[in-house]
This record gives sequence, structure tokens and C-alpha cells, in this order.
Amino acid sequence: MTQIHANCVAFGSHAILLRGPSGSGKSNLALRLVRGGGRLVSDDRTDLSVQDGKLIATAPAAIARLCEVRGIGIVRGLAHQAVGNVRVLFDLVGDPAEIERMPDAQSETFCGISIPSWKVWPFDMAVEAKIEVALALATGEMQLET
Repeated sequence: MTQIHANCVAFGSHAILLRGPSGSGKSNLALRLVRGGGRLVSDDRTDLSVQDGKLIATAPAAIARLCEVRGIGIVRGLAHQAVGNVRVLFDLVGDPAEIERMPDAQSETFCGISIPSWKVWPFDMAVEAKIEVALALATGEMQLET
């Protein structure tokens, strides 16, 4: 098992990781994704393991079902899912200028499983839609034109 500094949000049978340093907007974005129909798997730290050839995310026991809402506090009661089959990693950037317009495909390997990775600015007005598109690409529901 590997633990990373990231949030995990599930959408049905698939999940995404939101990675970034403290204060980068991980919980803010996770909260918006949950409000839009996602389910929180973990906030701030995520345990990763392999089960049946899939990269599986869970929350460390001490913080399971909890989410820090900056400016309010730590809350329990958001839509939650105990396990997520991770399909995409999103690295949160502090400046939208850090994101290439037409980036080359990137991936990262965790526990021996490679998943696609993308950079996103968490405060982009269309970030939720961009996450949806990247997840659809990762699951084969959409194709990237080359």
C-alpha cells in the first residue's frame, strides 16, 4: 500500500485523484465535485493499493468520511463512497498559465499501475467539465483526436 497527499472522488464505478500541496484547492474542488454528483472517497490523504489489477483508493481510517472545508472546519456527512477504482490523476496548479493548451499525454504509476495524469487549475470555471472529459477519455468513453 502507498499513501499519497491527494483527495479522491468517485463517479459511479470510477474515481479520480486530486493532488496538490496544502492550500492548493483539493478539498475545495472535491466539495464542488461532490455537490455535482460525485462521492468523496478521501480528503487530504489517500491510501492506494492493487486489487484484481485495479488501482484502488481508500481513506486512512483516522480520516475516513471526513472533509476539511476551509473557513468552516472538518465536516462529516458529505456523499461518501468507501472505495474508488482510480482512473485519472489531476495535479492542481496555482496558475492557469502552467497548463499547456495541447499537452502531450502524461501518466504516473502507483503500485505498478499506470494512470493518465493531467494538470488543472482548480478555480477554472470549467474544471468540473474538464475532469468529466478526462475521465471519459481514461475509461474509453471518448477518444482524443490526434
